[in-house]
Amino acid sequence: MNVRMPFRRKIYYLHRRHKFMNRIERQISRFRGWLPRKPMRLDKETLPDLEENDCYTAPFSQQRIHHFIIHNKDTFFNNATRSRIVHHILQRVKYEEGKNKIGLNRLLTNGSYEAAFPLHEGSYRSKNSIRTHGAENHRHLLYECWASWGVWYKYQPLDLVRRYFGEKIGLYFAWLGWYTGMLFPAAFIGLFVFLYGVTTLNHCQVSKEVCQATDIIMCPICDKYCPFMRLSDSCVYAKVTHLFDNGATVFFAVFMAVWATVFLEFWKRRRAVIAYDWDLIDWEEEEEEIRPQFEAKYSKKERMNPISGKPEPYQAFADKCSRLIVSASGIFFMICVVIAAVFGIVIYRVVTVSTFAAFKWALIRNNSQVATTGTAVCINFCIIMLLNVLYEKVALLLTNLEQPRTESEWENSFTLKMFLFQFVNLNSSTFYIAFFLGRFTGHPGAYLRLINRWRLEECHPSGCLIDLCMQMGIIMVLKQTWNNFMELGYPLIQNWWTRRKLRQEHGSQRKTSFPQWEKDYNLQPMNAYGLFDEYLEMILQFGFTTIFVAAFPLAPLLALLNNIIEIRLDAYKFVTQWRRPLASRAKDIGIWYGILEGIGILSVITNAFVVAVTSDFIPRLVYAYKYGPCAGQGEAGQKCMVGYVNASLSVFLVSDFENRSEPTSNGSEFSGSPLKYCRYRDYRDPPHSPVPYGYTLQFWHVLAARLAFIIVFEHLVFCIKHLISYLIPDLPKDLRDRMRREKYLIQEMMYEAELERLQKERKERKKNGKSHHNEWP
Repeated sequence: MNVRMPFRRKIYYLHRRHKFMNRIERQISRFRGWLPRKPMRLDKETLPDLEENDCYTAPFSQQRIHHFIIHNKDTFFNNATRSRIVHHILQRVKYEEGKNKIGLNRLLTNGSYEAAFPLHEGSYRSKNSIRTHGAENHRHLLYECWASWGVWYKYQPLDLVRRYFGEKIGLYFAWLGWYTGMLFPAAFIGLFVFLYGVTTLNHCQVSKEVCQATDIIMCPICDKYCPFMRLSDSCVYAKVTHLFDNGATVFFAVFMAVWATVFLEFWKRRRAVIAYDWDLIDWEEEEEEIRPQFEAKYSKKERMNPISGKPEPYQAFADKCSRLIVSASGIFFMICVVIAAVFGIVIYRVVTVSTFAAFKWALIRNNSQVATTGTAVCINFCIIMLLNVLYEKVALLLTNLEQPRTESEWENSFTLKMFLFQFVNLNSSTFYIAFFLGRFTGHPGAYLRLINRWRLEECHPSGCLIDLCMQMGIIMVLKQTWNNFMELGYPLIQNWWTRRKLRQEHGSQRKTSFPQWEKDYNLQPMNAYGLFDEYLEMILQFGFTTIFVAAFPLAPLLALLNNIIEIRLDAYKFVTQWRRPLASRAKDIGIWYGILEGIGILSVITNAFVVAVTSDFIPRLVYAYKYGPCAGQGEAGQKCMVGYVNASLSVFLVSDFENRSEPTSNGSEFSGSPLKYCRYRDYRDPPHSPVPYGYTLQFWHVLAARLAFIIVFEHLVFCIKHLISYLIPDLPKDLRDRMRREKYLIQEMMYEAELERLQKERKERKKNGKSHHNEWP
């Protein structure tokens, strides 16, 4: 099993990174007046001395047992390692004569056993204070210094987490803590962009013109029941849009694209340090065994393994290709189901905007578009949660249909399917609002329609960005609230119900009289997919934080607040509500790193399109430099935006309305007589021009500027990302030098230890008169 155990004390020197963190802590400690006591620091006096961190380690071998530091044979292997060794044996022992009658997993599958799990090390609570009496066990210690809500502001004791739960779970919490820490600068800059919009709101010329445009009458946004409206009625929405769509938006989009690269590059360095500290640098996974399902399916077809030289089950290439084609078809079908669900939401929005416009309540009638967007987002969230349940079953079916050869192949295939399904499910409506809503509606008198019946939905007079902000904000809040409930609330309710049934069955018998195995059996088992759900939740959040962040700068702040809670929720769940999972080793976060890199690339593209297409940044810029009062002067201040609102609206002759889209109101409430003209958002010629309602020259200038911005933005950001990746090495220099030095010292020490042993044996033989003249000196 290559279990690495300590054999010689290390000589430590202080890392530069430790010096840097100490300086940070000293700076933060100056603000103790408003921060909790000992911010971020761990209480070192409550943590045990983890000896393996202070020693050189090597794979344990019975033949070289004299090389290792053994103070007590009963505690030489810790509890987690002992459980892993026992599980390793139980997986391979033959329980009955027969080719496939091997292993604990098969006995669990056929129902011979109900469950198999390592035990917790006792209760996580104690009547005595940990400061005065110390921790009763490692579980109690983890609860007090990690899972307790009172230590939310302190670092995680990762070494203790790794010692109790294993390297794989320890790496998850290390990654989650690193991601949360990296969200601090992103959340700060995002909050700064939002506050910049707040402080510049009163100086924004565009919102001023919208609020003062009482004489500009806008065309109805839906058929029949939607009335004409003054542009000034959308004053509030114009101001809210400025909070997210202002001069700092482009800077923030570039910053977040670079931030994603820096986060991934520095995580690789952090992972290397953790792998070194946890003796994972030279660790390689054992050659994986073939899955029992694969072996049973292809047991009649065998071929020689070129490495082991033993016959093993073999899957023909044609059979593998046919299964992959069926699986890909299933994936395509499920994506079509997602698109159909989005299409249903689009139809709902198109139909209900007219319904809300004819509503009796004035509050809803006057805000019909916002009511439509809000209810559509809530319905979309319910559809997302329902389809997620279906997706899990379909992904499981398709993955088993593929018949992966090993467990890692099965896990990677299942992970890719689930991520693809949930990513498309969660973001499809957001993509529609960002890039399609209001883009293909036509113009008054010639609207484009669904099934030649329903008129496509238009953007609000203040723009489409407000719809995208509502979509992201509501989905993020609801999704994170639901996930937190399912992670903690559901296990709490289940465990409470189990304890209640036990009290009824055993009467007055106290819970403390139950043995530890029965207490742990009554806890919730870890889900069948291990850490998959934990990673998936955070990866989808990372996508929300980066992909559309240009439209919602507060996304990193919401993610940060959620993750501060998430770390303690997960810790509390692992320590108190779940059975103890089997400790397992891992060198990194696996396939999730590649998915994070893919999201980082996608975020650059989507943010470029959000700034260029969804926001009004490019039209404002074109107007300032080409058509505004400062045209040709090279200026772009607020004074150069005078007249922008009027220039961005086109004129429509009311008599040109189609019969089915003609409003029931004639607009006489505005001027006392039937309205003759109304305005709409577009760059088109007036009705009495040589080409009525044709595109103006300004439209083509804006379109060219948008395309140019997308190309320049993407190339610039990708160049910066690649430059950062090149400049930041994956391995810190001091760690690389230290690894080389220690590798050399380990070889020297092993040689010296062996030589010392041989010399000692020679002396003993001489002393007993058994020395030989030809013995090796």
